[in-house]
Amino acid sequence: MRQIFLDTETTGLYADKGDRIVEIGCIEMLNRRLSGEHRHFYLNPERPVHPDAVRIHGLTDEFLSDKPVFAVVAEELLAFLSGAEVIMHNAGFDVGFLNAELERLGRPPIREHVAEVTDSLAMAREMFPGKANSLDALCKRLEVDNSNRNFHGALLDAGLLAEVYIRLTRGQNTLVIDTTDEAGNAITLDAVDLGAYTLPVLMADAQEVTAHEALLADIHKASGGRAAWQPAVA
Repeated sequence: MRQIFLDTETTGLYADKGDRIVEIGCIEMLNRRLSGEHRHFYLNPERPVHPDAVRIHGLTDEFLSDKPVFAVVAEELLAFLSGAEVIMHNAGFDVGFLNAELERLGRPPIREHVAEVTDSLAMAREMFPGKANSLDALCKRLEVDNSNRNFHGALLDAGLLAEVYIRLTRGQNTLVIDTTDEAGNAITLDAVDLGAYTLPVLMADAQEVTAHEALLADIHKASGGRAAWQPAVA
């Protein structure tokens, strides 16, 4: 399973009124583990950045003036996204801007280049109805460290989204696998003969079974009916 977590920063809020993308960050995950592959682009939007947007992401006209335009990076971006499930927080916003950039190049919309687009904001709203579900709010609720997020940054936010998504989908609590000790030395695990042990079997009581079934139902719902142990949601 190949997934790409994607975020954009823009000159303003309205792709249909000519606002443009100024930054794209993408992080790849294979089978729920970060692969180490990513793509990161700063872009010259060929128009001024709104002051309100600068206050959010810190990317000024001067900084962006010598960066490539979207047309220069489009092929590399689409090749990286090709065939993947692309996960974005408030996907409608990012998709709208990506489609506007692609339309300027005479290219099909983003959904025709990828396997699937998933909106993590919609997932969070279903899981936490009536609560704040911004990326910052989810980081706080799910205990994802976002202390370095002084400004919004596309690559940083894509990484935070990957952590949030893992916790939303209950697969694991972290993307980090610790294989070193405090001194940075590699840890070697000795083989253990489990046959030498007699493990006690503790049966769940009725209350625990009910709680377990409720948890499975929540996971099934959050996955959009894709849980393997239950039939698909109609």
